[in-house]
Amino acid sequence: MKDMNNDLTYINRLLRRFNIYVYDRDKHNMYTMMNMEISELYKSGLISKEEFLHAKLILTKRMNDIK
Repeated sequence: MKDMNNDLTYINRLLRRFNIYVYDRDKHNMYTMMNMEISELYKSGLISKEEFLHAKLILTKRMNDIK
């Protein structure tokens, strides 16, 4: 299984491509905001379906881990 930090790095790099930086002390809020940004990028046609689904999977796992 891949290291979860590498997964989060993937998301940050994806967002950084569009000059989007997300940080919040509360992990749940941070992942929620990342989720929203990823969805908007996909709706706008700026990221592929594969990138979108991979990012959503990572964020869902992360959110489940903090519950």
